[in-house]
Amino acid sequence: MIIAVDGPAASGKGTIARALARRYGLPHLDTGKLYRATGLAVRLSGKHPNDDVAAAVAARNLDSALLDDPHLMSSSNAEAASIVSAHPAVRAALLERQRAFAAQPGGAVLDGRDIGTVIAPHADAKLFVTAAPHVRAQRRHAELAKAGDSRDFATVLADIEARDMRDSDRAVAPLRRAADAALLDTSDLGIDAAVRLAIALVEAAISRDGHLKV
Repeated sequence: MIIAVDGPAASGKGTIARALARRYGLPHLDTGKLYRATGLAVRLSGKHPNDDVAAAVAARNLDSALLDDPHLMSSSNAEAASIVSAHPAVRAALLERQRAFAAQPGGAVLDGRDIGTVIAPHADAKLFVTAAPHVRAQRRHAELAKAGDSRDFATVLADIEARDMRDSDRAVAPLRRAADAALLDTSDLGIDAAVRLAIALVEAAISRDGHLKV
């Protein structure tokens, strides 16, 4: 069984995808980490993420060790990831890696921004997880504050809105809700409630399509 979980930054898709993976005993891939690792590789090489050639080279030769780098999830690297993800050559280089993960025996859970539309359009269950921009900014602001980052809320909100625009407006594999993806708005939901609803939506999808429940 393949479960696709898409959505914008700080929507809760990663938390929900990990919970679904535990629920169904499936491997999980946060595809955003591949783009973060690519962005980090470009920065470590001394190039700028806007350099599409350097970014494509980094994606094609991505060192898996970077997925565990302590700087991978930093806010500065999130910006780099968003920039490199807009390069068509980067997306092409990482495409088969993601599809191979989805195609492994037994299935998988993948979260990102184009899982249900590009990576696994045949997924057994698709969710599009979202939340209002100000809610997502509040969540990210709290995360940053906990990590000692003193950026104010207005700056974080502006970053969220800029990322939304880049993700939605890019020419290749833009952030879109698949036509058959169930919408899960987490604006007014806590983590437990959001996970319960996600499980219910997945159960409904696999029951509707005649798949055996795991």
